[in-house]
Amino acid sequence: MTSGVVLLPGSPTPGTLPSWIRTRPPRGAQYPEVRALLHRQGLGTVCREARCPNLPECWSAGTATLMLLGTECTRRCSFCAVTTRWPRGVVDASEPTRVAAAVAEWGLRYVVLTQVCRDDLDDGGAAILAETVRSLRTAAPQALVELLIGDLGGADRAVATILADPPDVLAHNLETVQSLSPQVRDRRAGYDRSLELLARVRRSAPRLVTKSSIMLGLGESREELETAFGDLRTAGVDLLTLGQYLRPTAEHRPVARYVPPAEFDELRGAAVRAGFAGVEAGPLVRSSYHAEELYRSARAAGRS
Repeated sequence: MTSGVVLLPGSPTPGTLPSWIRTRPPRGAQYPEVRALLHRQGLGTVCREARCPNLPECWSAGTATLMLLGTECTRRCSFCAVTTRWPRGVVDASEPTRVAAAVAEWGLRYVVLTQVCRDDLDDGGAAILAETVRSLRTAAPQALVELLIGDLGGADRAVATILADPPDVLAHNLETVQSLSPQVRDRRAGYDRSLELLARVRRSAPRLVTKSSIMLGLGESREELETAFGDLRTAGVDLLTLGQYLRPTAEHRPVARYVPPAEFDELRGAAVRAGFAGVEAGPLVRSSYHAEELYRSARAAGRS
């Protein structure tokens, strides 16, 4: 730490980290309140488990992304800091109620939920995800709900379970371009599977706002990125976030390149031209960053 600035993971030494890969320490009055509430309810967050660089900003502003189905994932992606473990079908049935109670106490108007992948469950955890959305509708009816899901094993019935009680935004991350997907993501994931899931959601729920995210700096080319933009739009995706990949530990995939802010601005323009209703792009942007603002962009564009 230097002069009140926190240097983020992604490089072994601060001297090799570009100046724009920095964030401020927590300052807002709500930071300790958020931390205490999450601890009291025994809830996990992707903010902590995935070492999100925006944790200080979001928690200080009174927002967080809640992680469902525990904090241990059955997959091992080369970019992700979440612990890998096979939970053998164990599920905490009280989680939906605890999440709803926390959101109600928090008074959130927009809540983002995500999940660890649960290949040990027949439905990939879809039943718990759907139950959490239903619980939120009852306990915190004022809250808009964004649900970021895994691929649920590609099971049609799992997707149908989610869409029976849909969130306001359904997100699933493409993560990277097609050529890098086999190296970056777990072998059970896939570029085509992700696109098919998003397209299936669009076919089944034409008015539901959908969203995806891509990491930059993994070795992708500009041409490959623009192809991915087109593939996502063909699948009917409304919203897109673009952010810099940061290496969580030395055990994870190295950063190929730090993309400068000006290039993120250019890519935001390219994504808008591709037809997305809303785009967030920047070195520290993550899939849930400025989530409510992006949702409003989709609403303004008549996508919901």
